[in-house]
Amino acid sequence: MTPDELREIMQYLRQRVRLKDNNADGEIAIEFDAPTADVMAEAGLDSEGSERILAAPWWGEMAEDIVDTPEMCEPDDSPEQVLEYARDVVSEYIRKRAEL
Repeated sequence: MTPDELREIMQYLRQRVRLKDNNADGEIAIEFDAPTADVMAEAGLDSEGSERILAAPWWGEMAEDIVDTPEMCEPDDSPEQVLEYARDVVSEYIRKRAEL
C-alpha cells in the first residue's frame, strides 16, 4: 500500500462518518457505517491495504471513539464541528497507527 492509497482509504472512511438523526432531546449523535473489505474494493480502494486496516487491532477502538465523539465535545459545539471532530478520529488513528 502506497501513501496515496492509504490517504484514499482514510478519506473514504472519513466520509462514512455521519451525523445521526438528532434524538428527541436534541443531542448530537454520530454514526460510523463501517465497511467490509469487499465494499472498499468495490469503491476502488487498495484491497490489501483495506484488509489490513479493517483487521488492525485498533479498529474496534477507533470505531467506538468515533461514535463517542459527542461525549468529548463542548455543549455549544455545532453539529458540523462535532462531525468534523469525529472524522478527525479516523485521520488520527490511521496516521498514528497504520503501517505502509
